Amino acid sequence: MPFSAQPPASGERYALSASLDNARHLSSLLRAVHFQDHATCLATASGLRVTVEDAKCIQANAFIQAEIFQEFSVHEESVMFRISLSVLLDCLTIFGTSSLPGTSTALRMCYQGYGYPLMLFLEEGGVVTVCKINTQEPDELLDFDFCSTKVVNKIILQSEGLREAFAELDMTSEVLQITMSPDKPYFRLSTFGNAGSAHLDYPRDSDLMEAFHCNQTQTNRYKISLLKPSTKALALSCKVSIRTDAQGFLSLQYMIRNEDGQICFVEYYCCPDENITEAEL
Repeated sequence: MPFSAQPPASGERYALSASLDNARHLSSLLRAVHFQDHATCLATASGLRVTVEDAKCIQANAFIQAEIFQEFSVHEESVMFRISLSVLLDCLTIFGTSSLPGTSTALRMCYQGYGYPLMLFLEEGGVVTVCKINTQEPDELLDFDFCSTKVVNKIILQSEGLREAFAELDMTSEVLQITMSPDKPYFRLSTFGNAGSAHLDYPRDSDLMEAFHCNQTQTNRYKISLLKPSTKALALSCKVSIRTDAQGFLSLQYMIRNEDGQICFVEYYCCPDENITEAEL
């Protein structure tokens, strides 16, 4: 990468600096969480987390591990800022979304710290473009308090199984009902649309099921309008982990393998639809 080894100017110290041989690895992951204009970026020694939220009901996180980058350096314990995700994606794809065969857009990303812009240096075919994107004070993020010790039910499914479900179920329904149980129907997705009720069941020994850990029967409903943004990540993923806690909060964690075989994760948290009463289930 032509500019990956360039040191900062004399006396200049970056709070965050990173480089990628192929900017498309980053832009495809960011598109998977791009359902709002702004995102909060958190950089630590382990990598970069980009968080997008909407209506205090849904949160998406794209995790890009430090190992994905050719260079990744954070000179503070953590670096956090808010940025326009729309502008960032426009800059990352400034040379177009599909490069010519054998070419890719190289990226160097630098951030000096609070109040400074995020600087992007993009190079393709010997042409270098510099972008400066204003950063803002980060908002306080929702804490879904979704730790592994609080997970009640968890399954891991090959993504094609969930893609088929979204294609077959009636998306005119306002809600998607998810049933997870140690007994039949094990894992059931239900919709209640214009054409009536529809159910899709997955037995625990299904070829699509990679792991099945259900401790109790849970049935929860989630607004489809909140889940639809996660289909961007679903389209890119090879596996999906579906978890619920005792309150019915939903975690969808998508495992995404990029062109170089490297693994990244996109996770969506969603609140249950509290307008549904037990009597309606």
